[in-house]
Amino acid sequence: MIRVGVIGACGKMGRMVCAAIARDPELILVAAIDREHIGQPIGPLVGYPDVKVPISDELDTVLQAEVEVVVDFTNPDSVMENVGWAVGHAVHIVVGTTGVADQQLEEIRGQLESEGDESNVFIAPNFALGAALAERFAVEAARYFPAVEIVELHHDAKVDAPSGTALHAARRIVEERGEAFRGPDAESIEGARGGDMEGVRIHSVRLPGLVAHEEIIFGGLGQTLTIRHDCMDRISFMPGVLMAVKAVSTRPGLTVGLDALLGLDG
Repeated sequence: MIRVGVIGACGKMGRMVCAAIARDPELILVAAIDREHIGQPIGPLVGYPDVKVPISDELDTVLQAEVEVVVDFTNPDSVMENVGWAVGHAVHIVVGTTGVADQQLEEIRGQLESEGDESNVFIAPNFALGAALAERFAVEAARYFPAVEIVELHHDAKVDAPSGTALHAARRIVEERGEAFRGPDAESIEGARGGDMEGVRIHSVRLPGLVAHEEIIFGGLGQTLTIRHDCMDRISFMPGVLMAVKAVSTRPGLTVGLDALLGLDG
């Protein structure tokens, strides 16, 4: 079994990850890192009272527990520090924390190289399998529909806008399409047309009641094509997280996105 630790274990996503690991016969949860509930066992908090792993606020607990793969679901302010720690201590890490920018990805590549590539890093802007498929479909459509806008909708506690999922999709669309499309820029209210990423407009909605949703809308002569993905529950991220945990040790260096695991990178 793969020995797994979770950083941010008491957060909404962290608890789900801990529970998913606890019920997977190929994995064993051996470390739970968080600033809350220190000293308490993580098991009762995630519905698995037999899991007696105590919650710690010290990353060194990961080493003491001989963790092979650590999962990070914290926040944008601490994720780079956690990745750097994992790379520096030769521990594989799977990152689900949102808001990792391109510049930070380059920093991670540099860290891996300087540490002799003794560990691997897996980062996904969205661990829902449907989100990865929607992005792949959008990349295919971008060859034929250069005019596109993205609407992403998330819960009101999301700290970044636009979402990492929308940014990643926009980047891939820009890379794939033949020529950039420029729609009208006129606005009577600043920001009404959304953010502009090389001709791809991105609109962010933040409302209570939402979880994670994305529409990629293509326009052409006399027709539109809409690709939409909806996450109604955070449990939808768990299959992708578990896939990454099981695969990260076999993915040298930095891997971004689920495409490689789903056979979509060919």
